[in-house]
Amino acid sequence: MVLESPRSPLVLRERPVPSPGPGQVLARVRACAVCRTDLHVVDGELPAVPHPIVPGHEIVGTVEACGAGVALVAGERIGIPWLGATCGRCRYCLAGQENLCDEARFTGYQIDGGYADYVVADARFCLPLPDALDDVHAAPLLCAGLIGYRALRMCGEAKRLGLYGFGAAAHIIAQVAASQGRECHAFVRPGDAAAAAFARELGCAWAGGSDETPPDALDAAIIFAPVGALVPVALAAVRKGGTVVCGGIHMSDIPSFPYALLWGERVVRSVANLTRADGAGFMQVAARTPLRVEAEVFALTEANAALARLRRGELTGAAVLVP
Repeated sequence: MVLESPRSPLVLRERPVPSPGPGQVLARVRACAVCRTDLHVVDGELPAVPHPIVPGHEIVGTVEACGAGVALVAGERIGIPWLGATCGRCRYCLAGQENLCDEARFTGYQIDGGYADYVVADARFCLPLPDALDDVHAAPLLCAGLIGYRALRMCGEAKRLGLYGFGAAAHIIAQVAASQGRECHAFVRPGDAAAAAFARELGCAWAGGSDETPPDALDAAIIFAPVGALVPVALAAVRKGGTVVCGGIHMSDIPSFPYALLWGERVVRSVANLTRADGAGFMQVAARTPLRVEAEVFALTEANAALARLRRGELTGAAVLVP
């Protein structure tokens, strides 16, 4: 399923099966979750999207063939995430911050992704996957889980945690946070009683609309919804010294707000992409934490319908495409 121009529907195209080059792996796609970042790619909200491009960066696949220098073997199950390549030599790469590399390339954005039967990836950036989850339920871990995990780590030791936007990422990371003894408060679209009930099912201590005030001040908050207006809302909900983490790659403009909301050593910070260390760390957590990953399956040819459902906020958990 190919994006041939900005803000246009994806189209089904037959292409030759690609061949892996040195250091690359060819994987047969078993499942690819649909991420909000895919919407930003399709809607032209990210800069310099090359067209045509195949979206998708939450990919579970099995190795079909390997290029020279690759230690993976045919039949091995791998995960292919958003971070697809880095330069390996800049100040960021050398400091363990490869997610900030200026020459980084991303799956489904600059590299053809997983809305396809086959995908080629740099073997160094592929991840092992926990055996406990099948292909469909492992796919959302590759971005929703990974970005949620990085955002959670940025909250430090926060015990009372707010999650704004209870979708693919929040429903996974709420369970991880609960396993760590944290108390989660879920903020959903005003009036979305079903999403609030789902959050409570997954162990959240409180769930309500994003226009509501939590019963107690939060130690930290993570904003997964791409809504800049939630930043001052979250700042008002966290205690002095608390942290607000913006978990998306794209967000609408943040409106001006009084300095009093930031004062008191509150912190606002963003999460940018992920590192391979994040991937390895989170997969270890996922392997030992019983996770209920809510997934709605769509055929690959239904990619446009899945994106439309995500855009309208009609999904509980994650949409996953299966070839």
